[in-house]
Amino acid sequence: MPDRFDEEPEMKNQTTRTFQHATDEKSATVARSGWNWSRVRPIAFWATTLVIVAELTAGSVWNLVPIEWVEAQLRHLGYPRFFAYVLGVWQAGAAIAIISPRLPLIKEWAYAGAIFLWSSAVASHLIVGDGLQTWGVPLMFGMCALASWALRPADRRLPETRLRRYRPADPGQDGAGPSETRPRAWAVPLGLLVVLYAVSFLTLPAAEAMTHGWAVELGWIDE
Repeated sequence: MPDRFDEEPEMKNQTTRTFQHATDEKSATVARSGWNWSRVRPIAFWATTLVIVAELTAGSVWNLVPIEWVEAQLRHLGYPRFFAYVLGVWQAGAAIAIISPRLPLIKEWAYAGAIFLWSSAVASHLIVGDGLQTWGVPLMFGMCALASWALRPADRRLPETRLRRYRPADPGQDGAGPSETRPRAWAVPLGLLVVLYAVSFLTLPAAEAMTHGWAVELGWIDE
């Protein structure tokens, strides 16, 4: 008859191996999840960021011209005509601040301004009784701005807003790597801005024709 005292060490070893196996599987799952998120996060950040920067650049051009669509919309919502120029200037500044490297404090203001802009547009259309076709678009851009703000990397955040694992060891550092100081880090986003503005100006006649149809359909202007 086997001694139960001889069986206890074997049972303990088996339990330990089972626990270790389960722990290893959990660690591997977490590691795979972290690896996937580390790949997905920058893609999601740049996708949402490019959407809002493209809208801000196009919006600044439309407001600074301004096109008929902008004037009709301001009249419909009860805003003065000069408000278009105010919006256009601030949209251009926000686009530059958001797409550029570094400038974490200015980025916070730019994101706040962009979210305020689109949430105010949603509220304005809802107050005058407009339907989803008018306030749904600014709502989408506002959500993209929130996503871009939440997903921005550590070097684009203020130290106080970074998650603990992203904070630098030295509180005096801003967390930006050497690549952010190289001219290329500025040339790429600023070059992208030039392209976006060029496209906005070149497509302005087509945009005016398209938005004229929208304004007529919504009853903001006569055909």
